[in-house]
Amino acid sequence: MAEAAEDRSVTFVLSGPGGVGKGTVVERLLNLVDGLWLSRSWTTRDPRPGEAADAYNFVDRETFKAHIEDDGFLEWVEFLDYLQGTPVPNPPSGKDVLLEIDVQGAAQIYAMDPSAVLLFLDAPSIDEQEARLRARGDTEERVAQRLTTAIAERAAAEELGCQVVINDDLDSTVAELAAIIDFYRGERSSVAT
Repeated sequence: MAEAAEDRSVTFVLSGPGGVGKGTVVERLLNLVDGLWLSRSWTTRDPRPGEAADAYNFVDRETFKAHIEDDGFLEWVEFLDYLQGTPVPNPPSGKDVLLEIDVQGAAQIYAMDPSAVLLFLDAPSIDEQEARLRARGDTEERVAQRLTTAIAERAAAEELGCQVVINDDLDSTVAELAAIIDFYRGERSSVAT
């Protein structure tokens, strides 16, 4: 007997380099698209100046490592000089899961769930990404690290077959992602019937 469409959630994985606007886009998506549930990632880094207190679950290394020992993460990674990870999601019934994670995490999620929809958000140019990193308060050293890391992230996203969305206009970007979500929800419905 086929599972009812409303009982099968879709996992959407949004990744992208630092400074491309993932947090802003996710916030807008959650306000625009009904039925999405965001799994908040954990991190051991300090909040950036002006970053929302609920952008991540900010924890110390000991708490993070204890959660690893308790099998509390789908995936986790040491990134630059801190730990970050995706907790095992527990969405409310009828909600689709949205993960905002790095591309390494996206690869791990895809290995566990090949039906996950992989989305990669990018800036219109490296210069624009650099400007956004500086505007959010990253140090010069961190900007350089993130720009270097972004090269590998873009290559990994291509290898994974992520659907790439360029964040050049916030409203258009959110509308494009909402349309992709609607499409895959439609696919789920047609498979379940």
